[in-house]
Amino acid sequence: MKLFNRVNGVRGESIATKYLKDKKYKILECNYKNSIGEIDIIAKDRDYLVFVEVKARSTSAFGRPSEALDWRKQNKLRMVANVYLKEKHLFDTPCRFDVVEVLGGEINHIINAF
Repeated sequence: MKLFNRVNGVRGESIATKYLKDKKYKILECNYKNSIGEIDIIAKDRDYLVFVEVKARSTSAFGRPSEALDWRKQNKLRMVANVYLKEKHLFDTPCRFDVVEVLGGEINHIINAF
């Protein structure tokens, strides 16, 4: 089951990356990691630095993929993003957090999700 979830996650990230590129986002990093955690995709959308969490599921039997992104995970993503901003000296850069859901063949992009 874990292997299936990881394969599905990698597939979802690949689909999300292509989707964002098609929307003219500039992909800066994929799977950025630091001591706190990981951000799936970091991209540029015009003036915004966008931290993207990709949630993929093959079915909605257990709800929408984005429903798995609770407040704890959101806070962790914020902390990871803060470290990234400090590392890159991007203190005055406008940022936002997006979620890209991949559910079967459907893509749902939630801009400024939290």
